[in-house]
Amino acid sequence: MKATYKKHILNFKKPSGTSRGIMTQKETWFLLLDSNGKYGIGECGMLKGLSIDDVPEYESKLSWTCNNIHLGKTALLRQLVGFPSIQFGLEQAFLSLKSDNPFILYPSKFIANESPIAINGLIWMGNEAFMLAQVEQKLAQGFKCIKMKIGAIDFQTELGMLRSIRSRFTADEIELRVDANGAFSKDGALNKLKQLSEYKIHSIEQPIKQNNWETMAELCQTTPLPIALDEELIGIHSVTKKQELLQTIRPQYIILKPSLIGGYASSQEWIDIAKKFGIGWWITSALESNVGLNAIAQWTFTLKSKMPQGLGTGSLFINNIDSPLDVADGKLFYRKTKNWEIDLIN
Repeated sequence: MKATYKKHILNFKKPSGTSRGIMTQKETWFLLLDSNGKYGIGECGMLKGLSIDDVPEYESKLSWTCNNIHLGKTALLRQLVGFPSIQFGLEQAFLSLKSDNPFILYPSKFIANESPIAINGLIWMGNEAFMLAQVEQKLAQGFKCIKMKIGAIDFQTELGMLRSIRSRFTADEIELRVDANGAFSKDGALNKLKQLSEYKIHSIEQPIKQNNWETMAELCQTTPLPIALDEELIGIHSVTKKQELLQTIRPQYIILKPSLIGGYASSQEWIDIAKKFGIGWWITSALESNVGLNAIAQWTFTLKSKMPQGLGTGSLFINNIDSPLDVADGKLFYRKTKNWEIDLIN
């Protein structure tokens, strides 16, 4: 078996803002396996400024992985703790290699019957006019769940946008989620949660920065609206530590980004522990290309969650990989009539 990797720069159609800054590009890497004329592909979607494996030696670790592919998946995954995006790319590549079709990792009705996955429409940060324009676009596109990133502009302006949406649509008609990306101060968070709760918000992701377990636990106990942990899960590797975190904080939800937390196996561990404590969950992509998004979506479908998932980021880039993935009426579809662009792996 031979393994190689290729770097790919994804360019955003429009600059996309979070409380951590504006993004115009996203680096990603494709891990390619070749065995007796069959190939496998996986995406290593490290996210700069957020991933625990955002380190100078990232690419050399990818090279090491390729040079040691003979060790096999299980041994490599053990040695790649601390590089969750490479772990996930490796899981994908081995599944891809085993499959008759390298892009079908989890056969299901998602592919065979074009059964869709409900997803949220993502509203990026910007000025008020830009954000409201995105809201209008998502509503026109048939989304029933909208996720708005908050925390970068004036909070009262953000409340005004939520008020505007709620004046037109009830909570039964449109589910509203917000993502603070840790932007709230520890002292001011509860007051902001109270103000947000007036607009029947489904949940808020990561209101304060991660690694403040005690404060986050207090917030989760007293919050007037459900809290979902997101960044908080990054860098937690052992089952024991995962259990300790959820047992201590007791959030209402956790959000699983396989590229950031170590792939399928690690994500499943989080789900299993969350179920023990009655904690809800959903799956989200992390700005992968359509290769990684496809791998996440196919697995997500098998979990049979009824909640809208965070899988709608494939349309953000001008140079994404052409694929059968298609967003319509607030849902993600795998269209059998569309083909993959495979120049990358020839």
